[in-house]
Amino acid sequence: MARRRALTVCSFDGCPLLTTSGRCPQHRQAAEQQRGSARQRGYDHEHEVRFRRPVLQRDPACVCTEQVHGHAAPCGAPSRHADHHPHDRRALVASGRDPNDPQYGRGLCGPCHSRHTAIEQPGGWNR
Repeated sequence: MARRRALTVCSFDGCPLLTTSGRCPQHRQAAEQQRGSARQRGYDHEHEVRFRRPVLQRDPACVCTEQVHGHAAPCGAPSRHADHHPHDRRALVASGRDPNDPQYGRGLCGPCHSRHTAIEQPGGWNR
């Protein structure tokens, strides 16, 4: 039996529509258009060759640390995402630094990348 998701009000200020996700379809589409495509945001071939590949070669296992029995322990799962850290891509560009320099990256597994994006990104999923 499929689980039914609870309906909530669209998270866009003043929108009264009910949805099963954060935003109604109209406001979700508007947010995606404003965000732009991955290529428009700078994730192009140069990013793949100069940033992503070197970061994942350097960090083949997730470098995210978790608290295990009161001690910080590396996650250790295979890295799938080259994450900009400690500054995001926008901050690097704004400060005149090269966002494709691997020194500004770390390798993360999917769950750790999703968790950190939710916490750290402006307008992240947890905000």
